[in-house]
Amino acid sequence: MIMVQGEVSGKKYTEPFSKGVLARSLTRAEMDQDKAYMVASEIESHLKKEGITVITIDDLVKIVCERLKAEDKDIAEKYVVWRKIRKCKEPLIILIGGASGVGTSSIAFEVANRLGIRNMISTDMIREVMRKIGSKELLPTIYESSYTAYRSLRIPPPPELDEILIGFRDHVDTVSVGVEAVIERALKEGISIVIEGVHIVPGFIREDLVNKPNVAMFVLTVSDENVHKGRFYSRCRQMWARRPLKRYMSYFWAIRRTHKYFESQAKKHNVPVIENIDVVTTIDSIIKSITKAQGGEKGVVGKTES
Repeated sequence: MIMVQGEVSGKKYTEPFSKGVLARSLTRAEMDQDKAYMVASEIESHLKKEGITVITIDDLVKIVCERLKAEDKDIAEKYVVWRKIRKCKEPLIILIGGASGVGTSSIAFEVANRLGIRNMISTDMIREVMRKIGSKELLPTIYESSYTAYRSLRIPPPPELDEILIGFRDHVDTVSVGVEAVIERALKEGISIVIEGVHIVPGFIREDLVNKPNVAMFVLTVSDENVHKGRFYSRCRQMWARRPLKRYMSYFWAIRRTHKYFESQAKKHNVPVIENIDVVTTIDSIIKSITKAQGGEKGVVGKTES
């Protein structure tokens, strides 16, 4: 039996080498599942042939990297990037915001899957919880959609002001309290999490939270209005869709106004803006940005996959 030695929070551990665990880590680098298992099996055979019974995690990673470079340099690079992020000693909090329909939920799911993050929450879910503890009379704007929140404003804004954005800001500001609570809890418990939704707006979450090196915020956009509109058609064709297309189309003009606001806020607060046209490109951009921010920090949160 081949044993792998590693270290977690200053404490050393030893565990059996697992082809399954290694193969799963290779899929994080976008290697086909069958191919990943084949490569993991080849590495196991190599270790046995060399008579290796105990190997450190670092030495194993070197062997994996060399094998991947021979197979596919792009996958090898993605594996190295994934390893760097996994070695961060603090929990990783990823915030993905954007106007309705730009794809925050699908991108958040893929990023979480790529990085092996098991926790993900939509800000819509946070809003639902807040609705249960705050009456419509007390928090009227969160009982509307983000782009129709202006309809619940108690005092109509002056004509020269943008009522869409005034309602949107009030809506986001309220839900941001719940978002901050989730971030604080994740940091306290050492839990990595991806939080996504229309309420992740630069400038609305406390600076002491978003400025932490292990908290990364991104804004997704879709510049082409026709492409953006097409996303709603695709979403509403899904059998599980509950929201009618007619509502989105009726308020598309308001959604685009919040879209522009996201871009201006991101620019103002130096938050990366990613044009979400190609899923793979978007995910790669997010992960590379996180890797750069982490700066190759040493240390780990827990036992990491090979």
